[in-house]
Amino acid sequence: MTDFRSPDAALPGEDECDRLRELVEQIRADTIQLARVHAGLIRHRAAVMQIAMEQVARCASRRSRERELPVRSVALDIAAATQTHDLTVQKELGEAHTLTEKFAATVDALESGRIGMRHAQAILDTGAAIDDDDTRRGWEQVVLTRAERDSPGRTRAFARELAESVQPVGMTARHARAAEERGVSVRDLADGMAELSVILPATVAHGIRDRLRRQAAAIRAACTVTDASNRHQPSDASGDTLLASDSVDRANVTPAGGTTHADAPSGVAVPSTPAGTADGTANARAVRDERTLAQIGADICADLLLTGAPTIDPTDDTTCPGGLGAIRAHVQITVPVLTLLGRADVGAAVAGRSPIDPRTARRLAARAPGWDRVMCDPVAGTVLEVDRYSPTAAQRRYLAARDQHCRAPGCRAPLTRCQIDHNHEAQDGGATTLSNLAHLCVRHHTLKTETAWTVSQQPDGALRFTSPLGQRIEEAPPPRVLFLPDGGDARHSARSDPPPF
Repeated sequence: MTDFRSPDAALPGEDECDRLRELVEQIRADTIQLARVHAGLIRHRAAVMQIAMEQVARCASRRSRERELPVRSVALDIAAATQTHDLTVQKELGEAHTLTEKFAATVDALESGRIGMRHAQAILDTGAAIDDDDTRRGWEQVVLTRAERDSPGRTRAFARELAESVQPVGMTARHARAAEERGVSVRDLADGMAELSVILPATVAHGIRDRLRRQAAAIRAACTVTDASNRHQPSDASGDTLLASDSVDRANVTPAGGTTHADAPSGVAVPSTPAGTADGTANARAVRDERTLAQIGADICADLLLTGAPTIDPTDDTTCPGGLGAIRAHVQITVPVLTLLGRADVGAAVAGRSPIDPRTARRLAARAPGWDRVMCDPVAGTVLEVDRYSPTAAQRRYLAARDQHCRAPGCRAPLTRCQIDHNHEAQDGGATTLSNLAHLCVRHHTLKTETAWTVSQQPDGALRFTSPLGQRIEEAPPPRVLFLPDGGDARHSARSDPPPF
């Protein structure tokens, strides 16, 4: 038997070892320096938060939204100066204030380079629930000793166990407090995908996961049994068993259990009742399910969330005709015409936020109840005109096509969570014209209306934000990607023409 290993070739030379030692030492020094920078940022953020809280204390209003405006305003100022989202900045300000007030020893250790920022974050996350000051200080000293000689992950696990043992507040009260943070969020990923996250009580979350796994396993078992009983049926060249009707779209097959998932990949399901007759006696043949259990579980989750109805529904026909089960998801899709025609493979996006695959975009467009035809500048990509019907509808259609999402600095909240703002307030004489209107999410619309932030619009639709501190931020309308034919074959043009920028 030939031994392909070459130990001598794998060993680094003395020069390489010396160079690696130098690099490792430099990385260690840079890491210490980075920790000191992080500590400085924490102290600066905490100082900003302290000033904002003093402004809040002087606020005469008892409404929580109005009392939070000083913090929101300075967060947006920092976000504009650092190209960050202001919600992220506000969270960082709050965490910095908590660290300096409740975990001063941790900030000192970070400043001296004895721990890193991930250690400090682990201490903040696991120790914030300890309400008693003396208990928390003792806990912090023990955890810091561990953090100085161990990784952030191990430090977090140790800190969590120790916090549980010294926690003066009972688990019932802490669980009730933590349950108030439950919610749903979406994080956009690459290649037209996104991550749906749900914060729930642990028993509910694990129960959901177990049920999805059991349902996925049941579908896999049903497919295996059905496939084994139909091996005598003719199949296509690829070996997949075919449905009785060749016109059936295999990406829209009804999975076992009776639900429908439109985005499932090829060869994805077994119909709960074979096509042809209601009792399933027709000569339909099963589709072999080639998905993994994880993929089946994800598809079932999507089916249940998009088509199911909750067990408890407090609505009636007056408040919600058809109940909660009648509510359907809505998404805002932008599709370039060449992609819609199948002559290009890029450019489709959901809610102005995340790219999606052209096949899904075309399928959704085919089922859309209405279309907005948008004409764009061939060079800049800015919106020039939108088909219009009545005046109010025309303005909304135009603004939706132009803005795509909230126009505040750094914000990408979709139009479904936005309001149309008069840049020059209507009560101050601002006209309801396209040159004075733009989409702002509720958070930023409130901030602009209730604080000293001002917004003015330029002729090209660009917005100029001016902060209470005098900072000016220019926000151009979101551009659109264009694919221009040159009079010849559109497919050839999309490949060979230089980009319009």
